[in-house]
Amino acid sequence: MTMDAIAPTRREREVSVATVDFDDFVAARSGALLRTAFLLTRDHALAEDLLQTALAKAWFAWPKIENHEAYLRRILVNTYTSWWRRKWNGEQPTLELVERSVDHPEEGAHDLWTALGRLPRRQRAVVVLRYFEDLTEAQTAGILGCSVGTIKSQTSKALAKLRIDPALAPVQEEN
Repeated sequence: MTMDAIAPTRREREVSVATVDFDDFVAARSGALLRTAFLLTRDHALAEDLLQTALAKAWFAWPKIENHEAYLRRILVNTYTSWWRRKWNGEQPTLELVERSVDHPEEGAHDLWTALGRLPRRQRAVVVLRYFEDLTEAQTAGILGCSVGTIKSQTSKALAKLRIDPALAPVQEEN
C-alpha cells in the first residue's frame, strides 16, 4: 500500500474540516465571542457589531478554516483594531466641565474598567485574551499574529501601566 492510498483526498480534507457547521458553532460559541468583543470595545452595541462583522468575514472562508475559534478571535481583534484606526479618538467638547471631588475619592474613583480603557489597543487586547479569556501566551500570540516574546513584553507593559493607574490606586483613609 502506498502513502497516496492512505493520505486523505482533497475532498476528504475539506469535509473533515467543514464538519463543524457554521450555525452550530455560532449557537455554541457566540456568547464567549461576544464577551471577548465586549471586553475589547467596552460597549454592548459595538461588541455586537464587531462580532457580527467577524462572523460575516469567517462565513466566506468557513470550509477552509481549521481552528474556528482562534480564527474568529483573530478576526475580532484585527477588525477592532482597524475600526479604532479609522475612528478619531480626540477630545469631545462639552458644555460643562466635570470636576472630581478630592474630598470624596470614592465618588471619583475609577475601576479596572476605566483603567483598561486607558491602555493602548494592542495592550488591552493582550490583557483581555490572556486574563479574561484565559488563553496561553502561545494562543494569544497565534490570535494576534505575533511572537510569544511580543505577548510577554506587551503584557509586562500593560500590567506596569495598570499598577500606576490612578483609577486603581488604593483609597487612603484619613485618621
